[in-house]
Amino acid sequence: MGFRLRVLRAFVLLAGFFLMGFVLLAAMGVLDWLLVTRVFVDRAEWAAATLVTVTLMVAVAILQGMLAFLRAGRLETERHAVAVGPDDQPELWDVVRAAAAATGERPPDELYLDADVNAGVTEQSRLLGLLPGRRRMYLGLPLLAGLTVPQLRGVLAHEFGHYAHLDTRLGGVIVRGRAAVLHTVDVFGRNDTWFHRAAGLLYVTYAHLFLRTSQAVGREQERAADRSAARHAGRDATAAALRALPVLEAAHDHYLTAYAGMGEPVGALPQPGEVYGGFRRMVDARSPEGVAELSAGRRPPRPHRYDSHPPIAERVAAVEALPDDGRATELDDPRSALTLLRHAEEVFTALEACTLPAEAVGLPRMDWDDLVMARAVVDAEQWARPLRVAVARAVRAEGADTGGAPAGPVEDDALPGLEDVLDAFDRGLLWGEIAERMPRPHQAARLTGASARTFMRPRVFDGLAGLVHLRLVQGGQATPDVAWAGRPGLALPDEWEQGMDDALDAAVADTPDSAPLRALLAGVGSGSTADPVVSAG
Repeated sequence: MGFRLRVLRAFVLLAGFFLMGFVLLAAMGVLDWLLVTRVFVDRAEWAAATLVTVTLMVAVAILQGMLAFLRAGRLETERHAVAVGPDDQPELWDVVRAAAAATGERPPDELYLDADVNAGVTEQSRLLGLLPGRRRMYLGLPLLAGLTVPQLRGVLAHEFGHYAHLDTRLGGVIVRGRAAVLHTVDVFGRNDTWFHRAAGLLYVTYAHLFLRTSQAVGREQERAADRSAARHAGRDATAAALRALPVLEAAHDHYLTAYAGMGEPVGALPQPGEVYGGFRRMVDARSPEGVAELSAGRRPPRPHRYDSHPPIAERVAAVEALPDDGRATELDDPRSALTLLRHAEEVFTALEACTLPAEAVGLPRMDWDDLVMARAVVDAEQWARPLRVAVARAVRAEGADTGGAPAGPVEDDALPGLEDVLDAFDRGLLWGEIAERMPRPHQAARLTGASARTFMRPRVFDGLAGLVHLRLVQGGQATPDVAWAGRPGLALPDEWEQGMDDALDAAVADTPDSAPLRALLAGVGSGSTADPVVSAG
């Protein structure tokens, strides 16, 4: 079935959706009239009132779905973004206008920069989307940070390609109708009366038929927009931009977890402009292959059964199958699309102001080095705490067995330091007493002997490593490493980088040997490890 026939079929189904609504409304109106004037006249007024109330609730659900479609294109979901005018960002506007001219479309009336790894165009259209209206374009700052200028041209040409064909004008109406259909089905799903379930089943069945048809329309729109992008921005640039999208999404997820969210446990944020601006530093510090590694092994998200976008791999293959247009040399421009922005730091700061939740506004701000150090200390304390608590309890139990005071609750200020932990290991308490007092999952609670040691050894190792990190920080021998090309953490002296793991392995062996670790510690100043070394305040 051709695209025009699919659009026509979807349009007929959409009209049928509204016709079904009008028929149900009329039928319920007749039913209510008969109930009131014929069936329950002069008796059982409560039954009539109940049934009329139910039918009115169903009628409201149907009307809400109809109104949702009538308002589609004029009412938009609120989006947090920074508006930039031609005077603010002339270079970016020039590229946007050039893409619009290349596709034969008028440029957007408004341009916004947001925090998504995406781009999009909306239009406040009229008459069910058939008449054009005010256009808005949204560009994600992470997208600009990760794409080159030629790749950005491909993305822009794709977005304008959605409006460059007469085929998509009617198709746009159909896609808008999806929102109304889904809204109506959702309203029925939130009500649990038998009448709602009966009417809802009718709507759900009809909606599935409509969504399957409109999905084909939406997917053909995406393919048409890809062809338009390849025609106006170049085949290779378009394919490169499509391949980059899932890679950038994975890289951005990594950045949000490893960097932007680094200060959550310490109650702090990066410096103004760096919450989003740090992503460009991570991308710039890595080679393209290094950025791609962040998506290696990542399973693509499971597509929705009615997803209007074809899989990226399928879209890339379709673009690469197009004839060579001789424009491959345009990819030689290595400039980041972010270079089109003037005063990028101010834009990143402005985006934080309109996107960060109110509770984050008052958080202290820290340089990346201080933030890495504070997070490393908090992590080390968390790793070490289960081991320190277990050692304290084992030592108290040992004292009680020799006539000392009975074991009681362990206070934080009474937790043992690194030397105390090693002393307990040397006395043979690790696998007899300490490991048994460390938390373990329910499924491993009954493990004993070699199986228990194998399961608990990594947890003891991590706890001991946390204590060592705290000691090195206090001794001034561990420094923060933002590691934009790797993972943030602590940079340790060479002798520790080379010998720490072996020394820790020896200390947590079946027969613990703390001598290698003590030898390394001989050159580090001693001190308490119970208190945080760096404070976010």
